[in-house]
Amino acid sequence: MVRRAFTMRLKPGSLATYKMHHDAIWAEMIAELEKSGIADMTIFENDPVLVMYSVITDVEAWDRLWHSEVHDRWAVLMSPLMEFNSDGIVNSTELREVFHLETNAGK
Repeated sequence: MVRRAFTMRLKPGSLATYKMHHDAIWAEMIAELEKSGIADMTIFENDPVLVMYSVITDVEAWDRLWHSEVHDRWAVLMSPLMEFNSDGIVNSTELREVFHLETNAGK
């Protein structure tokens, strides 16, 4: 498994609608995430900055999702809320991992 994180940017005033869509995420989007190899995803916000953390099966997982028909439809919902590139993929900056620690706490 690979840990991957990146930042994204919301357009002003978009956080509530962005959260509403994610709180009601489509079952078919969840299936597409799973099919693409995205095992775990968490989004943090410091409006307008979003930080997405994910655990993926391989380094191509996000590219598979971003080029799927389901993601294309999801992008239509997100495009008024977020900054996108001209290719229809969210404008994001990958973060480099500099430290990771797992302990036995809570196990």
